[in-house]
Amino acid sequence: MQNTKTVIRVGIADMNIAKTPQTIRTSGLGSCVGVVLYDSSKKIAGMVHVMLPDSQLGKSTKLNVAKFADTGIYAMMEMLKTQGVRPFGIKAKIAGGAQMFQFGSNDTIRIGPRNVEAVKQELKRLSIPIVAEDTGGSSGRTIEFDPETSILHVRTVNVGTREL
Repeated sequence: MQNTKTVIRVGIADMNIAKTPQTIRTSGLGSCVGVVLYDSSKKIAGMVHVMLPDSQLGKSTKLNVAKFADTGIYAMMEMLKTQGVRPFGIKAKIAGGAQMFQFGSNDTIRIGPRNVEAVKQELKRLSIPIVAEDTGGSSGRTIEFDPETSILHVRTVNVGTREL
């Protein structure tokens, strides 16, 4: 991962946009899913760190749209449109959704797989193709996307780094 470029950081249940020469990074992807929406011709990317599959799970009155697959991906697409990105030019790369706890099988434990499912469902609903993914497993990840090259660097705990 290059250190020469400015890195835009995305926190948990957060989202942001990066343009060349910046890169965009999020860490702490356990059961969470990092969703990168990008337009390779415009060299711009948005990243959302999805924590939960469905905004109906939100307990508070003030909704953090970035926290949920069903609201965060749509909000990120809208943010990209304000930057001149055409919706039909958007592609997606996703990573995360690990099964962090190996005991139990009920839905509260299966949050990683449910996040991946919800992300894929929302991307399909918005007609955004997934061109690469690194999901599942049981290890946490850090991801960094470079809008210049459209390469997603995925660093997985105890596994190493791969490029998507």
